Amino acid sequence: MQHINPTDKEIYQLLVDTKTIAMIGASANPEKTSHGIMQKLQSVGYRVIPVNPGEIEILGEKCYASLQDIPVKIDLVNVFRKAETTLPIATEAINIHAKALWLQLGIINEETAATAKQGGLTVVMDACIAVMHAILKVPNK
Repeated sequence: MQHINPTDKEIYQLLVDTKTIAMIGASANPEKTSHGIMQKLQSVGYRVIPVNPGEIEILGEKCYASLQDIPVKIDLVNVFRKAETTLPIATEAINIHAKALWLQLGIINEETAATAKQGGLTVVMDACIAVMHAILKVPNK
């Protein structure tokens, strides 16, 4: 069955309730989209924890190799990875008891979405979290 994203109202509530975001595929390179999105999310008050085994620190936050390595509660896992690599990320997100899995614009994987939903996660796929934050006029933290 094809995944359908939550309604705008549900996404609004998810973004209001979210405090800490793990960003899979975050980059220290300011030319990368993930860097700009991380910066934007930080600027509106989210704590964004980068997950990238090739980096030590991004935008003042310590980088972690995996979701399991993060010592704080993660509300939402935001993914900047190729669609075919996202299924294990969904499983990891379930295992750390995240509330949501967000696959960025252009990332579509029905199996990942189904797995995450079966694991109790809210799933947003093929949408930019920063754009949705702005469109839905989510208040800053």
